[in-house]
Amino acid sequence: MPYINLKVVGKLSKEQKEKIAKEFSDTLLKVAGKKKESTYLVIDEVNGENWAQGERFFG
Repeated sequence: MPYINLKVVGKLSKEQKEKIAKEFSDTLLKVAGKKKESTYLVIDEVNGENWAQGERFFG
């Protein structure tokens, strides 16, 4: 059972989330033979104020 936790800065639309879920599940099916119904994806939308790279905050 694949489990994917994707973190992104900012908000995504429902359509974007649906496309991301399709692409991830398609890839796991093609590459690893994992059934789509067995793939779980959690998308965490993180406020830029809570996201940093080194000393640089994105918020």
